[in-house]
Formats: sequence, C-alpha cells, structure tokens
Amino acid sequence: MTRNWFITGGTPGGFGMAFAEAALEIGDRVVLTARRPAELDGWAGAYGDRVLVVPLDVTDAEQAREAVATAEAHFGGIDVLVNNAGRGWYGSIEGMRDADMRKMFELNFFAVLSVIRAVLPGMRARGSGWIVNMSSVAGLRGQLGFGYYSASKFAVEAITEVLREEVAPFGIQVMAVEPGAFRTRAYAGFADEPVVESVTGYEPLLESVRATMVAQDGAQPGDPHRGARAVIAAMAEDPPPRRLVLGNDGFDVAVATLESTLAELRAHEALSRGADFPAR
Repeated sequence: MTRNWFITGGTPGGFGMAFAEAALEIGDRVVLTARRPAELDGWAGAYGDRVLVVPLDVTDAEQAREAVATAEAHFGGIDVLVNNAGRGWYGSIEGMRDADMRKMFELNFFAVLSVIRAVLPGMRARGSGWIVNMSSVAGLRGQLGFGYYSASKFAVEAITEVLREEVAPFGIQVMAVEPGAFRTRAYAGFADEPVVESVTGYEPLLESVRATMVAQDGAQPGDPHRGARAVIAAMAEDPPPRRLVLGNDGFDVAVATLESTLAELRAHEALSRGADFPAR
C-alpha cells in the first residue's frame, strides 16, 4: 500500500531530505516542508506528482495546521509524520541568552507538539498512522555545551513515551529516533557562529565545543540515507521498537549511559526503598 509522508525540516543535505528519498525509494509519496521551499524546486521536479513541497515555519502553529490541511487535501491523508525540523545552539546553562534558550525550545519542542496536534485528528479518524519524532542521543545523555539543546530533546523523549500509550488504541504507532553524529548540514553553521555568552568564564569551554563541531563537519560517521532506511526497516518490524538509536557512536553512548544509570540506581537501592513509610 502506498503511504503518504509528511516530513518537516526539508533542508538539502539533511535528514528531512534523506527520509523523503527513502520513502520515495519504496514507492511512497511525500510532502516535504521547508522554510525556504525554493531550495527544493530542482530536487522535487524529478519526482513529479509524488512530491509536494510546502512552505512551513514549524514555530508558527497556524502555519503548521495549514500545511497539514494542504497535505491532506492533496494526497487524501497523512500516514507517516516525521518530526525532523530542529536545531542546536551551544551555550552554558548559566550564561546562554534567555531569548536563545526559548527559541531553541520553540523549535525543538513546542513546534513538534504543534505538528503532532495538527496531524493526529486525521490519523485518529482513519484508525492508523505513524509518528516518528527525531530526538538525539543528547536526549538520553546531556551533551556538554549543549545543555538546553539536550533538555529540549529530553522533553521530546518524554512526550514520545506518553504519546505512544495515548494513541495506541487508535491504531497509531510512535517511535523516537536518536541519532549520534551524522553527516548533515547542521554542523556547517557552527563555523559562522561566534561564542556569545553573558558569563565570560564559560567562554573557553564553549570555544572548545565550537572548534570540535567545526572540525567534525564533513567527517561525521553517520550516513543520513542509511539512517532513514534503518528507520523504515524498524517501522516494518513486528513489534517495532519504541526507540531506535542510529550510528555506532550513538549506540555506544546510549548503551554506556543506560548501563551506568542502572548500576547507580542499584547501588543506592537501599536508600531509595528506605524513603517510604514503614510497612505496617
């Protein structure tokens, strides 16, 4: 059966386009959204009427509802939503500018909710659907210098967990995807972004973080196209995974983090259990 995909964050060279191409490879149809849709004209033309590019700033909830309505009218419904749009900015917890902190949550978290809430009525009416929320390994272990980015992804993880249980009775499935370092255009922007901190004591740390991100650009081990195909393969499993980590580095970090957390919890089990009222 041909499925209709709605994918946010259609930046050339990013995960959004990788998902679109992977979906097209298996014969599906794609609505790809972008803040600058003209950048996708040449790419979309090769696929004819199987692709619809829709302008969308995901931080505008009304525009998100309009984009979803356009997609549903054009293809007759949305079978798969991929919440891919997002961005990371570096900064310390103490010194990051308040406006930047809030902008990050608007894009990485609240925009995800807006698109989900716009898509769910149609999925519930049809009794089926898939929601894929692009999180990050930083949503499992906070990344130094990216505290607020990590927090926004932790929030996506929590929403995904609860949403999965809420919509299961309607035949809708939900997965969190947690990539490690992937070769996308996201890293390129760090070269043009100077460190701006209100607390100068954190500047050496952030300069080091920035230099690391710039040095990694173009050398990240993760292949977005292989990653997108892995997600599609996971969706076809019975049962599908609740979450999927992508990339060797991401897998190693996720496993080490969870094993360390579990070991620490068990090491302090007596203290944890001792916090209840005494049994009568």
